[in-house]
Amino acid sequence: MATSFDSTLASLGISRTNPTATAAASSKGVGQMDQSDFIALMTAQMKNQDPFDPVDNTQMVAQMAQFSSLAGISEMSSTLKAISEKLGATSSSDALSFVGKTALSEGSVAYPRTSGGFAGAIELDGAATAVNVTISNANGEVLKSVNLGAHAAGTVNYDWDGTTDSGTPAGDGPFTVTANARDGGKTVGSRTLVWAPVTSVSLPAGSEPVLNLAGIGAVKASAVRSFA
Repeated sequence: MATSFDSTLASLGISRTNPTATAAASSKGVGQMDQSDFIALMTAQMKNQDPFDPVDNTQMVAQMAQFSSLAGISEMSSTLKAISEKLGATSSSDALSFVGKTALSEGSVAYPRTSGGFAGAIELDGAATAVNVTISNANGEVLKSVNLGAHAAGTVNYDWDGTTDSGTPAGDGPFTVTANARDGGKTVGSRTLVWAPVTSVSLPAGSEPVLNLAGIGAVKASAVRSFA
């Protein structure tokens, strides 16, 4: 009867008997031994043993138990490898599903919502008594300065309504975001995070997926802080 572990493997499309391992065993070279070799040696040993000094049953059982353990470890290794490959393929499939979503990642260029303005965040390396965000247009003209106040180390979220310091609409962008964080007279390390749409995904061989974000460029999937 199949165990729950077998059922889980079956749902992943993995058989406990690894075809690759079976093929490798059938083409084993000189110096390699498998279960059939062990049985043949054990049978020959029993046939040729001294009837007056037979092999001790305890030793025989111990040898069989040891070989059984090694065979089980070998099967487990093949199964885990198959699971790893399957999960890797699933990760790539998940990465492709990010196309069309919006990702929060490190960057300084932001595009407004259809209703105007945009949301973003500032990452602080330490506590700050003052965190200021400056939003400029493509020509470098300052449109809005926002004082976010004092914050502990971590992520500080903000939401800009799309109006300038004078209260007029800032336009369609894109906008450049900069941040300045200070703890008294000391500068606190900080990074601006912006939301950007995922336009495409690259899947480099042997590496993690890379997301292409509008206005930011190529970003590794692990560098994305959040998706929406």
